[in-house]
Amino acid sequence: MHIPPNWGTFFILIVSFLVFWFIFSRLFFRPFLDLLEKREGRFKDLNDRTERLIKEAKEADAIREQRLNEARRTALERRDSERRAAEAEAAKKIDAARGESHEMLERARAKIDEELASAERELGRIGESLAAELAERVLGRPLNGQRRSAN
Repeated sequence: MHIPPNWGTFFILIVSFLVFWFIFSRLFFRPFLDLLEKREGRFKDLNDRTERLIKEAKEADAIREQRLNEARRTALERRDSERRAAEAEAAKKIDAARGESHEMLERARAKIDEELASAERELGRIGESLAAELAERVLGRPLNGQRRSAN
């Protein structure tokens, strides 16, 4: 190198640098930068789409949860109404059975009372007959002109 520089060589170096810069920018730099820009655009689009899908998924999850809660509430209401209906039916059957058992008990009591009254009458008649027979045996004659009845 020489100190003062050779201006012709210096000018050729600058022109060749500019020519190479122009050629390289057209062949390598610009396509590479375009490629990076497209790639960045795709990443941005994918990011936006991902955020949109996440939002839609959250909304769908909220709707599903709401429907699930509604289905649970409906099932609970239906179960409660069916339980109340079953309890009412059971109460009716229990009341009917109580009424029937009360009627049967009253019939049995009436029958027992009737049989008891019949047995008392029969015992009274037998007692009178035995008393009359015993009195006749003790006295040795018939009482008040009554005839002896054969039992």
